[in-house]
Amino acid sequence: MFEVGRDIFKHGFNSGRGNAEARKRLGWVNVVFLCAFVLFIGRTLQLGIQGTDTSRRAGADSEWMVHRADIVDRNGDILAKNVASGHIILRNRAVRVQDREAVAQTIHQALPYEYSLAQALELVNSDVRFKYLKKYASDKQREIIQNAKLTGLEVEKIQTRRYPKRRLFSHIVGFSGQDGRGLEGAERVYNDYLTENKDPLRLSVDSRIQSVFYEQLSFAMQKYQTKAAMGMLMNSRTGEIIAMVSLPDFDPENLGADPVSNRTFKPMRSVFELGSIFKIFNTALALENGIEPTKEYYVAKPFPIYDKNGKLAKKITDIRSFKPPRPSISVEEIMIHSCNVGSAQIALELPDGAQKEFFERLHMDKALNLEFGRTENSIPQRKWGPVERATVAYGQGYAVTPMHLMLAVNAVTNGGIYIYPTLQKRSVGVVRGERVLADEISAKLRPIMLRVAEETSGKQARVAGIQIGGKTSTAEKYTNGKIDNKRNVTAFVGIFPAHAPQYTIMVVLDEPHGTKESWGWRTAAWNAVPTTGKILNSILPLLFE
Repeated sequence: MFEVGRDIFKHGFNSGRGNAEARKRLGWVNVVFLCAFVLFIGRTLQLGIQGTDTSRRAGADSEWMVHRADIVDRNGDILAKNVASGHIILRNRAVRVQDREAVAQTIHQALPYEYSLAQALELVNSDVRFKYLKKYASDKQREIIQNAKLTGLEVEKIQTRRYPKRRLFSHIVGFSGQDGRGLEGAERVYNDYLTENKDPLRLSVDSRIQSVFYEQLSFAMQKYQTKAAMGMLMNSRTGEIIAMVSLPDFDPENLGADPVSNRTFKPMRSVFELGSIFKIFNTALALENGIEPTKEYYVAKPFPIYDKNGKLAKKITDIRSFKPPRPSISVEEIMIHSCNVGSAQIALELPDGAQKEFFERLHMDKALNLEFGRTENSIPQRKWGPVERATVAYGQGYAVTPMHLMLAVNAVTNGGIYIYPTLQKRSVGVVRGERVLADEISAKLRPIMLRVAEETSGKQARVAGIQIGGKTSTAEKYTNGKIDNKRNVTAFVGIFPAHAPQYTIMVVLDEPHGTKESWGWRTAAWNAVPTTGKILNSILPLLFE
């Protein structure tokens, strides 16, 4: 056996014939080592190339996999989903001469209605370097192309974000850009979660209830020829948004089909003076400041308001707009009959600064930074003189978004806890929020709201089997800084069950018109209230199933 080390040690490197033999043996060893080295390098390169190709294909496959989580409603119904698709493309320069006929036949096979065999041959033999043969090709079409394995005829793999409910959730879910990043709605607000997680984002909304809101608000918008229509439903205890609709809307899969202005989410971006719903707050302030609910005020004549110099500044004259049971009515009856004269008198009896502090306590004095977006800034009173204090009691001079108002009403009626809304599904548990009103005062407001819905203009919101508490509002809008009697906003806010609210609902119609059925009247009792009633009639079995 040849032992290189021993042989070299025995003969040395320079020893005549032995030296020649050693050199010969070393030469063979060098050849053996060189061959082994070449084989090693070759195998390493082969594995490297295969590894690179595997990595490349794995990378391509990972791009083909869904990389943005689904969005689902509280019941798991899909609201947004990435869908794998692909474009069929032709790169003429890459097509081999001997494959041109096969490429043309494959194009015709995959796209028989787009390309005849003759047209496909003409295209393949043309000077066109690159062409999209079919965008968003079907699975079958892509499969034909991929199975053919012809150079130059390829499938460009893509993913598209689909919104199965389309317009139904356009404002809530929003949409994402071509790069997959969320641009509006939940897509934008929860973008980090959607890009970093595989599990679906479960929202608090219910598709079934959202559909009812959408249907009835669309009907109301058409029937009353409104400029806009809005509706919201929130869990009074958890703050979960169950439904939230803003019309007009848009198609998230075809953004060019609707005006950009339709993307404005009006419940959070439109600012209105929302009228008589403010009487809920005026009554709460009266009770909080020690004015007994049984105390009566004279309401049979217009109520004059004088400035500090004793000059008549304003006269409130809503005497004919309601029928008081007697000349003097109580604090409770003033709210039930929506009496402006009585509301103004209550407001002027409150301590200076009480109203301003109360609205600040209810976060109505500025924009709200909510989990799912920022509201528009409210427009509070600039000063708080006698006229301003009187008029704000019935909702004039203080403009807010519908979202501001719904959250404030929810707070003063749910036991006095201000709860910030959420679009994420929550478990029912201990109410988390900040106390803004004593529980005993909140408890006194609820029966009054029940009487409004049972006895007055809120009657059409009643539903058999459950007690609804509510308050209507018909507020005139402004044109060129002056009140316009021909343009108004109507609204209804409700709580149910009235004795222990679980939900707060709000419906707002912007500039409704009168109908033959209403004899031309366009107040809330003729549009917002019946619309709310139809919604409630359909959703109650779903909420309490």
